[in-house]
Amino acid sequence: MEDPVPEQMRAAAGALLAALDEPARRRARHDFDDEPARRWLEYRPRPRPGVPVADLDVPARKAAHRLLATALSPAAYAQAMAVMALEEVLDRAEGWRRGRHSGDYWVAVFGDPARDDRWAWRFEGHHLSVSMTVADDQVSPAPVFLGANPATVRHAGRPVSRPLGPEEDLARELLDALGPGGRAAAVIAEEAPADIISATRATAPGRLDPLGVPRGRLGPTGRALLDRLVALYLDRLPPELAAREADRLHGGELHFAWAGAVEPGRRHYYRVQGDDLLIEYDNTTDDGNHAHTVLRRPAGDFGADVLAAHHAAAHRAAPVRGDAPR
Repeated sequence: MEDPVPEQMRAAAGALLAALDEPARRRARHDFDDEPARRWLEYRPRPRPGVPVADLDVPARKAAHRLLATALSPAAYAQAMAVMALEEVLDRAEGWRRGRHSGDYWVAVFGDPARDDRWAWRFEGHHLSVSMTVADDQVSPAPVFLGANPATVRHAGRPVSRPLGPEEDLARELLDALGPGGRAAAVIAEEAPADIISATRATAPGRLDPLGVPRGRLGPTGRALLDRLVALYLDRLPPELAAREADRLHGGELHFAWAGAVEPGRRHYYRVQGDDLLIEYDNTTDDGNHAHTVLRRPAGDFGADVLAAHHAAAHRAAPVRGDAPR
């Protein structure tokens, strides 16, 4: 069955560019070969390439959201909308001093989605970064970053907002299922790192040591929970992309590592590593109420995988020097 996602992205990106006025279109569009702008990841509230959603009229703003929705499952899109809304909550908690707002999210398109074989786009702001690269109608879906500050808002001891709760709860189920031996291998440090290790680097580390506990050492329940945790992150993507990524990882080894306190409500971190896979989660600032999560492909981020295939195909198609073109 043909994958509908590339064409959905192409159509949505074209509709967005058509909805922008000329000044906004100039800010949104970048050359595909502008590597610093295209290979950009920044989940802090900073200026960034693109045009801010706040500057768009309603039709253009909706077009930007429709483009974002082509890259996310309904559940992940709901998480992204909650993340954006938390900017208003955080601004209130900070006494309105920094002027945070839910329109401070930027969209950028690299190349021409209507004509180019290689093009890309990104939707990004504080605690949200979604980058998609398309080459020869193959989508490379990473990095995908979601964060939340505050991670949990409570009333009378009950959560009223907790957009990244599943990412924490499922990892804790896995930790509890490991048993003493598995937990000893999985817990790599008593203190959690200050942030995700891959941070905002354009290239994620190919391997983070220590690896933690391998899936092959886990019992049936532990293996099932680790698989569910990976699936939770892959299911941020549309079903077609999630299934392709799951097939790519099938049969490969996975490692799970945890750092920091194991009790809820304290600073903690975990990661999952596999073949061209890095999942990181941290909740290590604001007394464990400020979460970051990211799905990365160290060898395939920002389309490195599909671009390598594109260049290889172009090289094979090029005539040999001295031969007549065919």
